[in-house]
Amino acid sequence: MIVFPTDSAYAIGCQLANKNALERIRKIRQLSDEHNFTLICRDLSEISTYALVDNTAFRLLKFHTPGAYTFILPGTKEVPKRLLQPKRNTIGIRIPASKVVQALLAELDEPLMSVTLALPESDYPLIDAREVYELLGSQVDLVIDGGNCSLTPTTVVDLVNAVPQVLRVGGGDVKNLV
Repeated sequence: MIVFPTDSAYAIGCQLANKNALERIRKIRQLSDEHNFTLICRDLSEISTYALVDNTAFRLLKFHTPGAYTFILPGTKEVPKRLLQPKRNTIGIRIPASKVVQALLAELDEPLMSVTLALPESDYPLIDAREVYELLGSQVDLVIDGGNCSLTPTTVVDLVNAVPQVLRVGGGDVKNLV
């Protein structure tokens, strides 16, 4: 279980197969079983393993990634059921622009499941690695210090239907999305 900087705030994540780490993340963040995690991928080809991407979605993904976006797509059978949104069988997918995240994904040679690192008693995500280490250093396996991050969340775009729908405006530009 690691904490790493993204192009929005710090995130906490783990490898897909690590159920124990997933439960540790839920405990730290005090998340319910229904809380959706995001799959952090290296590139478009990795996304196609875990999500069904039609031509329209592919064009949008190609234009807007890497960047501060989370795209909601139908999940494939490769996605563990615990990561799929149960009613819609969808998954949130990201390709961050962060060089730190890209290097981490290259080293792991697989995507990470993650969630923004916001502690239960705070209205804002953690953006400083030193603060993360002071608060959680003994509860996580690794904190990667990538400097301060942004408080601005990702822009969330639902690509499940024919017309893309912006669910949250954040750090990613919404021009050319719909």
